[in-house]
Amino acid sequence: MLKVCVAALGAAGLLAAFSAQAITADELIAKNAAARGGLDKIEAIKTLKFEGNLRVSGDFGSFQLTLVQYQKAPDSVRTEATVQGLTQIQAWDGHEAWQISPFQGRRDPERMSADDAKSLADGAPIAGSLIGYKARGSQVAYQGTEDVDGTNAYKLKVTLGNGDVQYVYLDPDAYLEIRTVSQIEVRGTQSETISDYGDYEQVAGVYFPFSITARSKDGGGGTTTISIDKGEANVAVADSLFAFPAAAKVSP
Repeated sequence: MLKVCVAALGAAGLLAAFSAQAITADELIAKNAAARGGLDKIEAIKTLKFEGNLRVSGDFGSFQLTLVQYQKAPDSVRTEATVQGLTQIQAWDGHEAWQISPFQGRRDPERMSADDAKSLADGAPIAGSLIGYKARGSQVAYQGTEDVDGTNAYKLKVTLGNGDVQYVYLDPDAYLEIRTVSQIEVRGTQSETISDYGDYEQVAGVYFPFSITARSKDGGGGTTTISIDKGEANVAVADSLFAFPAAAKVSP
């Protein structure tokens, strides 16, 4: 009887392993799209506005900022983080990025380098890095399953058109993203950021994570936690919101 049980367990393990390998990247992406609300509803969202809070914690203590983020198809994004009357802005218009950094004493807009713009550009698409990846020149490969805090998650490797790499982990039951690991090369040095997702809520019939916690793999920079209070889809958002501000007019 013991031998039969061992054999049965071995067969079950082989079956599970075979099943995990049998599924393809595109099949997982299709399941992800369906779980989020369906491809038609996702593609119907042309703009997004999220409002909430951003908390930064580390050895230095912690502080909280109010957060507003705008996204516009195909790949524009702008974030505004405010505390004590000062607002930091970072924006990407699909071609270049710029920022205003009052916390560093810089109140005028300044263009960001191509390397510094990568994280903004990578996170700009409304649907995320999986859906529509071919049209953006990315490649996706299924790499089996991996443990994510006790969950045997599906692992997808996304190689973006700019060479950056994201590992996306999908819940095996819900097929929603529960973690991404982003590898970005900045000035010859690779940085790795781990982002965990939760508290999914619907916006225009599509599920988006309303809780995001991000940290550097090397532990530097502390932990950033985003908590979304409100999300709106297809609000009026002008292209000029993402573009580098025009030069101020010279007073007569």
